[in-house]
Amino acid sequence: MNIDIKELNRLLRKGPLHLIDVRSHSKYSRGTINSARNIEVSELLYNYSKYLDKGEVYYLFCDSGLSSLRLTNILNSMGYTVYNISGGYQAYLLEK
Repeated sequence: MNIDIKELNRLLRKGPLHLIDVRSHSKYSRGTINSARNIEVSELLYNYSKYLDKGEVYYLFCDSGLSSLRLTNILNSMGYTVYNISGGYQAYLLEK
């Protein structure tokens, strides 16, 4: 399940979302999408039940959208509702 940056911005105007930046802590500290929480890919993959609730909707992104897409597919197969932000943080920067 993918959404693009324009759709994400439309959803953000309606209210807060569960945004998760799965990049490294160092990349996150250099900039992220407003209100995104940082949980690195491996941390989220191996401890998903600590961070996610099956009754919520989550939006994941990485730099380009590839790592977050793989993780989105895994989490969706386990019954979570997760969307990948196509193009990741780089697409967000281009849209700004």
